[in-house]
Amino acid sequence: MSEKFELVKSYLFELELPIVQEDEAEELVVISDEENGIKNFIIDCEDPILILEQVIMDTPKEPGDFFKRLLQINRELVHGAFVLDETAEKIIFRDTLQLENLDQNELKGSISSLSLALAEFSAELLSYAAK
Repeated sequence: MSEKFELVKSYLFELELPIVQEDEAEELVVISDEENGIKNFIIDCEDPILILEQVIMDTPKEPGDFFKRLLQINRELVHGAFVLDETAEKIIFRDTLQLENLDQNELKGSISSLSLALAEFSAELLSYAAK
């Protein structure tokens, strides 16, 4: 287990973000803070970067202008972006950070960005899911 992985875990502990699953061999943790929209948020140490991802929803069957709107929403995000998974079937929130200079505030900012985005845009995103 790397020093950087331990550091990430210590930051999560200090931020009171519970680790609900951990894979030490893969240097990956899953956190949840459902009160703030965080559910099965994957944090993966892939030196030299830290990858943060959470599945948001299935891709709408009839997307209409959904992808255009998603790009417009991405412009408003402080950190990270809404992206498609490799199969284009899921919408994911994704952010990457440099591990070498990672600090607690930076990690908190990325996680908070997801919470803020969901607070502001979840109803709109879910309206597309119904289509």
